[in-house]
Amino acid sequence: MSDNGSPGHKPEDQGQTEHLNIKVTDNNNEVFFKIKRTTVLKKLMDAFCDRQGKSANSVRFLFDGQRVQPTDSPDTLDMQDGDTLEVHQEQIGGC
Repeated sequence: MSDNGSPGHKPEDQGQTEHLNIKVTDNNNEVFFKIKRTTVLKKLMDAFCDRQGKSANSVRFLFDGQRVQPTDSPDTLDMQDGDTLEVHQEQIGGC
């Protein structure tokens, strides 16, 4: 009977940790995404840009002050459920 109990608990635990709710904000808009831990963030970035009518080349995404690469995933960034990605206008050049 202990065999039947163990598998019942494992899928529940995996189900809770497999998906994350991530908030993406550009200070004007907030969009929430539910993604898997292994999903590359390029999908989330592209979806946010499409919804906001922005070019992916014109913005940058930051997590904890560090730039997020399109090949990153929540696992590689050690993200937790409810974490926030910040979106800023890309700035080119300077004086």
